[in-house]
Amino acid sequence: MRAARRALAAVAVAAALLTGTAGCALLGGNSSVPVATAKPPTGTDGAVDFDGRFLAAGSGEKTVDIWFDAMCPVCGAFEKANGDTLANAVNDGEVTLRLHPLTFLDRASNGTGYSTRAAAALVCVGVHDSTRVLDYYQALFTDQPEEGSNGLTDEQLAKRASDLGIADISGCLDRSGPYQAWAQANTAQSQEGPIEVDGTKVLDRIEGTPTVLVNGKQYTGSISDAKKFEDFLSSH
Repeated sequence: MRAARRALAAVAVAAALLTGTAGCALLGGNSSVPVATAKPPTGTDGAVDFDGRFLAAGSGEKTVDIWFDAMCPVCGAFEKANGDTLANAVNDGEVTLRLHPLTFLDRASNGTGYSTRAAAALVCVGVHDSTRVLDYYQALFTDQPEEGSNGLTDEQLAKRASDLGIADISGCLDRSGPYQAWAQANTAQSQEGPIEVDGTKVLDRIEGTPTVLVNGKQYTGSISDAKKFEDFLSSH
């Protein structure tokens, strides 16, 4: 069964790489999904804009918004192909990268709620070490857990931060119920819509991940075509 899941995931990734479509669907699956019941935070804290539903990295005039799931293999493929381009643009002061973590692939982590826990870990970094959001986001896609696996444990999520010299987030993860609830609420809203960027509607809803917008314009090219994405980033 696991081999079959891997084969299906590989087919989905290959299709997304060729067509540029968002490759991880928001619906389907039958694994139990832990539901966070805490009250989601509001306002801003560190790099996290809870009301805007994103974490920010950088301060450039151009904005890039990415809706992603930490277990989505196509999100991993997009990061592998285009992560350096985005990181360089952030570090050069050209781009503000706004990360919108989603949790729909909780259904693909054997009841461990991995996508939700990974989203909460990213928020922990955003709150406690706000300048390292991009570093930790990239670390989530290093040796990315496969769909159908348990994902990383909270201890492993904390270690990915400490290995990078990021603030210890283990205690934050222990009490991350509000952050988990925030990520799950954002996922529900992403399917209901509308999706707004800076107060302007840009999409009816998020159809799958990764969904990538540059200054409010959706990138629809091949996920793996680094030159095409770089051109799109430069021209919008």
